[in-house]
Amino acid sequence: MALKVELKPFEQIIIGQSVITNTDARTTLMIEGRAPILREKDILTAGTANTPVKRLYLCVQMMYLEDDIPKYQDLYMGFVKDLLEAVPSFRESIETASKLILSGSLYNSLKEVRRLIKREEELLR
Repeated sequence: MALKVELKPFEQIIIGQSVITNTDARTTLMIEGRAPILREKDILTAGTANTPVKRLYLCVQMMYLEDDIPKYQDLYMGFVKDLLEAVPSFRESIETASKLILSGSLYNSLKEVRRLIKREEELLR
């Protein structure tokens, strides 16, 4: 079954390790196969990962896009340790995200960490 993705003008999407930029018209892509996919609104860069939870998200994002958990495992654990020391109430969500990573559900782990970004923003207000 194909994944249908609609892109706004000039919107970017990552498929695998390739960045695709749409032209000036709305476009619909039908994507078949198995590859990591992230829309522009869900992509963080090293420059935009400027909070503890966003750094954690970036780490999971790299695991997902590169399909390489072991490469980022130590970095991830360091971010988790620092985050739990700073905000112990995030433990349940972080445990959920970690279990999803261990089961190979990296995209779902990204969604869990994205929820933490919203909670972090509320705390920083």
